Formats: sequence, structure tokens, C-alpha cells
Amino acid sequence: MLYPLRFEPIFRRYIWGGRRLGTVLRKPIGANLDTAESWEVVDRGPDQSRVLAGPLAGKSLGELVRLHGSELFGKDYPQARFPLLYKLLDANQPLSVQVHPNDAAAAQLSPPDSGKTEAWVVLAAEPGSVLYAGLKRGFDRSALERELARGTCHLCLHRVEPQPGDCLFLPAGTVHALGAGLLIAEIQQSSDATFRLFDWNRVDAEGRPRPLHIEAALAAIDFRLGPIDPQVPTPTADPSVSRLVSCDKFVLDRWRIAERTVIDLKEGCHIISVVEGAILVRNDPIGQSLTVGGTVLLPASLAQVEIQPLEPTVLLDAYLP
Repeated sequence: MLYPLRFEPIFRRYIWGGRRLGTVLRKPIGANLDTAESWEVVDRGPDQSRVLAGPLAGKSLGELVRLHGSELFGKDYPQARFPLLYKLLDANQPLSVQVHPNDAAAAQLSPPDSGKTEAWVVLAAEPGSVLYAGLKRGFDRSALERELARGTCHLCLHRVEPQPGDCLFLPAGTVHALGAGLLIAEIQQSSDATFRLFDWNRVDAEGRPRPLHIEAALAAIDFRLGPIDPQVPTPTADPSVSRLVSCDKFVLDRWRIAERTVIDLKEGCHIISVVEGAILVRNDPIGQSLTVGGTVLLPASLAQVEIQPLEPTVLLDAYLP
């Protein structure tokens, strides 16, 4: 039988990354000054989460999907690969203004991919930090093309000054960008299909700008979406749990617990991430607390999992609908 699975993080370095994955979330990023992302749960070709401990130590998530898919997914079996990707991001500089295609458009790419609907949860925000989510009302394709030509693309974008705990839901086709000073948890479809509209006129160390994909991005934008504001959490039958997002790709809940809790997996697997506090997970072979920035995948076959908080704790819980 499978057990609570912790994985080795996969680090991504981009020009907009910083140090907070190490200083705040305690990730072993070493001396790198531009560590932008920590991929906590991923099954995408060569990008594979690998089990840290227990009888399956060293196995990739892709191998678990192939060899133990029924135990892993429960009601959601079978799956060609693990359909969600969970990551942590440190935006030390602004990210490019970008858009992700939907499933139908991504299927036409070479090689084909899935679409990329995603959700952000703000873990930390420096004073004055902003993010951009959706187009302002009244901005259609021609208006956006005009501002792109002028180099003033940001004037089209809906601007949000987020607070820690805010959740932004970004369906595929939403124009968006993270600003500087934000630490983010992200759940998304397992896709890397991204089209850049604008990159703030940045250049690399050799004076070269990053490639843009303006025509592909314009074709991928859903101009019906309009501005995106933080989600209003919805109460659930459990007073410890509020629902942040419910869509056809994933559900995202937030747990606030201060005493022993049993998570009912409802015949599916769950990605649990600690954003405040610390927990012990019953039958975790590592046998040590899961602290801020820590992530565990709970296979469906466990049915119920006991969580013991060591202090008042906030968890994110992502799972298939």
C-alpha cells in the first residue's frame, strides 16, 4: 500500500527569482541568487518529483502513476500522467505579462500539451507589491494591440495590491503577471504552455531580450474574462475548511487547524502544503514535522489521514474535482 509521499523539490532559476524560497520557506537552494520556483509535485517528461523516503524512495511520480495508479488516484484512475503541478514562486522581480492556452489550443501545439488553468495563493507580499490579473473592462483585442505597439501594455491590465492569504483564480486565457515582492503558492494543470506578451523591456546579461510570442498570446486570450479579483472564500460543512477555488481542473481548500484532524480523502489523492505552522502526518516514513513550505501527497488508498498540528496551522489542500 502507498503511504504519505514527500518529494525532492525541483528548483528553477529565472532572472526574476530571489532568495526567499530558502530564507522564508527553508528550501535547500544553496547560494543561487535567482531561484524562482520550487516544483513540489510534478510529472512532466524529464521533470519528475522523486520520493524522498520509505520503500518507494527514489521512484518518480511518473513511475507511481504507471505502477500504482489505482492506489494513487482512486476514483480518478486512470490518468496518463499526474494532471496537476504544485509549485512555490519567489517573484523578486516582475514576471513577464503572459497568457496560457486552453486545452483545445494547447492540443494543437508541437508537441501537444494540456491547457493551463491555475490559481495563486499569496504567502507573503512586500509593501506596495502588485499583481496583474485580467484585462480592464473595455479593453478588447484592438485596444491591447495598440498599447503593445506603444510599449504600454500594463495600462490594459487589471492591477491588484494583494495581501497574504489572497487567492487569485486564473482560467486559461487570462492575461496576468506577478509583480516584484511576492511569494506565491500555485496549483495548476500540469502544463508549461506559456506565451509572453511583454517583458518590461528587460535584457539578459548579454543584452538580449527574452523571446515574445505576441501572435500566439493574442490568439490564446479569452477577451470575455475581464478583470480578476481575489476569490471570496466559501464556507464548507467543516468549520476548519474554506473553499478557495472549485473548477473542472482542480479544487483548492484552505484548512485552519489547532488540534488533531482527520482528512477524509473522499476516494481521491490530495496535495497538502503547509503555509503557516507545522504538522505531523501519521505514517509519514520521514517521521519529522512538515513545516512552512513543506508538501505531501496523500494517495487515495489511504482513505483517511490523521494530521497533528504542532501549533496553529494553515494548510492548502488541492485535489481533482
